[in-house]
Order: sequence, then structure tokens, then C-alpha cells
Amino acid sequence: MTEEVEGNADPVSRRSISGFVLVPLIAFALMILFGWGLFRGGDDLPSALLGKPVPDFALPPVLGREEGLSTQDLIGDVSLVNVFASWCVPCRAEHPLFMELSATGEVPLYGINYKDPPDQARAWLDELGDPYARIGADINGRAGIEWGVYGVPETYVIAPDGIIAYRHVGPITRAILQETLLPIVRDHKTQSAKEKTP
Repeated sequence: MTEEVEGNADPVSRRSISGFVLVPLIAFALMILFGWGLFRGGDDLPSALLGKPVPDFALPPVLGREEGLSTQDLIGDVSLVNVFASWCVPCRAEHPLFMELSATGEVPLYGINYKDPPDQARAWLDELGDPYARIGADINGRAGIEWGVYGVPETYVIAPDGIIAYRHVGPITRAILQETLLPIVRDHKTQSAKEKTP
């Protein structure tokens, strides 16, 4: 009888051990998959707005700033629109690149602050710097829905006529900025200059 009890206990302890091994392995695999999806640059996600005018929107300014952001602000020049939030870790990672870009003056950078408590948005910008020409506070996420935002960060290239020329989902890296975004910006600037020349 003692042998039977020991024999029955053995499969239970094997299941416990395999559970202790299996659960962390699954969690680790999910973390790798999540990280890969987050940082691989999801610009291949479809966007129904590509090649179409920016949505009609008007956002109030972020707390502590004077000017909000609207559709009309995005017409006239090639520009970038960055959707960000203080609670977004990849947004913090890409922010120094936007500070550098803003200092060059090459292209206006506008911000849509997505679902952020006003005090946190202001504190984040005060701490890290404000590279944006204008920022709209999308507190309830309505403008994000209009733009088709999957999640922050997202960055858009807007042509001078207000057409969405390009969309990048995920954090901007130096390579993405130099090899993708800025060439698109420069192409649109060149094209716009040719159209203005009689």
C-alpha cells in the first residue's frame, strides 16, 4: 500500500514540476513576441487613410501650452505628426530624435498627445523637452480613432496639401528617420517646390 501511495504521488509531482517549467517558458515566449512586434517597426500595418486628407479635427492645447492642433495647421507645408503619450515607453525612447529633428528646423513636427492625464503630459514635456510646433490634447482618444491609430507611438508624413503620405507604427529609430521619413519629407518638399515654380 505504501508503494501505491508513492507511485500515485510521482505523477502529481511531475505535473507540478512541468507546470513550474512550462508557465515561465510560455510567458517568456509571449514577452519575446510582444517585444518583436513592438520594436520591429510595424509600418506594414494597413492604413485606410494613406493617400487621403487628414481627418477633420480640432484639439485643445496640452496643459501649459498655448496652441492646440487642427486640420488647418497641417496644410501648406510638408510636416510630421507624432502621436505620443507620457505612459508610452517607446515614445520616451524616440523622443531625443524628435528633439534633434526639431533643432534642425528641416520639417515642422506636430504632436497629438493621446489619452494622457493633463498633468502627466505637461510634466513629461517639461522633463524631456518639447520638440513640437503645436500639440493637441486628445484626452478621450477620439482624434486617434479618426486617424486610425493602432497604438502609440505612430508618426505620419503629411504632404503640403494635407494628404497623408506615409504612416509609421512604432517607435522611430535613427535609421527609420534617416532612411525612410526624411527622404519622403524631402521628396514632397521637392515636388511642392516644382509645382510652385511656373
